[in-house]
Amino acid sequence: MGSEATKETKPTLVWSRRKSPLPTVVFDTYWRFAAERQNVYFARLQRVPPPWTSDPVISSFKFTNAYRAADRVSQFLIKEVIYRNDVSLAPEDIFFRIILFKLFNKIETWKLLEKHLGPLTFRTYRFETYDRVLSRALENGTTIYSAAYIMPSGKMFGHHRKHRNHLVLLERMMRDNMCGQLARTGTMQAGFELFRSYPTIGDFLAYQYITDINYSELTNYSETEFVVPGPGAVDGLRKAFSDNGELSDADIIRWVADVQDQEFERLGLEFPNLFGRRLQYIDCQSLFCEVDKYSRVAHPEYLGRSGRTRIKQRFVSTGTLPEAHFPPKWNITTTPRTD
Repeated sequence: MGSEATKETKPTLVWSRRKSPLPTVVFDTYWRFAAERQNVYFARLQRVPPPWTSDPVISSFKFTNAYRAADRVSQFLIKEVIYRNDVSLAPEDIFFRIILFKLFNKIETWKLLEKHLGPLTFRTYRFETYDRVLSRALENGTTIYSAAYIMPSGKMFGHHRKHRNHLVLLERMMRDNMCGQLARTGTMQAGFELFRSYPTIGDFLAYQYITDINYSELTNYSETEFVVPGPGAVDGLRKAFSDNGELSDADIIRWVADVQDQEFERLGLEFPNLFGRRLQYIDCQSLFCEVDKYSRVAHPEYLGRSGRTRIKQRFVSTGTLPEAHFPPKWNITTTPRTD
């Protein structure tokens, strides 16, 4: 468990004055999925041999972890992009590296750039050299973008190739001293709105980007202050609640984070949190997206808004997990559980 410094104050939002949302059976599934997915994470982290779960859906299909920061791409971002000891830790370089990585959101693309260009810093950045590496990769049939996010092409920046437009977008952020602007914001919502002001960046991407920035020392926002439900999360919410009551989608995610301990207790679930860290708003938001997918198999009668009925990605085991790394400012000790 984390040290005394990591124990968080539970949210104190008052919901009793509002009409409560009406849950469906999928709401119970939400908590059971969260607990089982977290059990799988710890089993793999502790190098327990498979099978890691008896749940046929979790064992068959690909799902993200209960905690966003524990996912493979976030782990790479934290360890290899933000907190590297052999590259510049100047604020502008940290910002540059985070956004460069997140524009493609693909570990292989980052490694490709490093292989050809060395340490990736703003001081050594040149549009032509980055474009050359990425264009050559595309010509060789390499996929340079992750399928996790749908990235707009950004044609208003004047290029026919998407990656060139995104490099121009990054250049504009650097020219605008976005890093310095973020440092002067006091809330996650203010940081979100800065990202949202740029062309091609909608609500979903802006929330993801400000969350990733907040893993660094550039900002120190509370993660139980602001949330923006993505499209997948909205679908999950529609399946988990037949009526939102008097709460917005964002309100429900806040409420879910607030009542997590009571809900796990109500269902008799032992939830192994992240070394003392409770589920944050971003985690609860992401879990609704994953439960939307899970329910396509477990609860096919609940169609949600998109009407999707299949889970596209099958689970392919990569074995046990390497040591976990989280932002040092979280002050959590990643000592494996022994229970």
